[in-house]
Amino acid sequence: MRQTVIIKGNNYGLCVFLDPELPMEELLSDIRKKFQESARFFRGANMAVSFEGRTLTPEEINTIVNTICENSEIEISCVIDTDKAREAFFKKALTEKAKEEASRQPSKDGQFYKGTLRSGQVLEAEGSIIVLGDVNPGARIVAKGNIIVLGALRGTAIAGLGGKKHAIVVALEMEPIQIRIGEVTARMGGRKKFSGGAQIAYLDLGTIHVSPLNREAIGSVSFS
Repeated sequence: MRQTVIIKGNNYGLCVFLDPELPMEELLSDIRKKFQESARFFRGANMAVSFEGRTLTPEEINTIVNTICENSEIEISCVIDTDKAREAFFKKALTEKAKEEASRQPSKDGQFYKGTLRSGQVLEAEGSIIVLGDVNPGARIVAKGNIIVLGALRGTAIAGLGGKKHAIVVALEMEPIQIRIGEVTARMGGRKKFSGGAQIAYLDLGTIHVSPLNREAIGSVSFS
């Protein structure tokens, strides 16, 4: 019998191979069964996940991640992209998150959020935060560290609260109303959609810059 879902462990978490031809509804059913059967092996685990075997849209990734979380006790910290530049960035983000948690009393509050932030909602974090979902207009994220949105950022993002100049904001779709990094604010108006997939916003010489998430952009940012 052909295996349509294969789970493999790696240094950063899980690599999930997905059948490239199976219809999505059938694939989700197989994912549900696979993680229910494997639940005891991952009880309480906090890890990154990557997908191989087929090309997925952000919506499909969200649906698959929700299916995994609902049928196991895994907490997914981030999704590692197959693009090498984005993969390098997310590995750094995951490492930074682990260091922050090791340096203080363990706390899940504000470090990882799964779901859509709607107008009027405010999400705050003492360190960096990863949002698996969209941030709608009128919603706001406030963090003393970095902000990573694995979805569309259409609300307000305030990173580096307290003056951290090297904080960054990353989104798979960058359409913010406003971004603030450290003491510098840039009002985008929510009308401009930056092309080219994932984008990174960072502070350089007192100005917030937004550019595609690539090796050059990652190399120009300090994570200290």
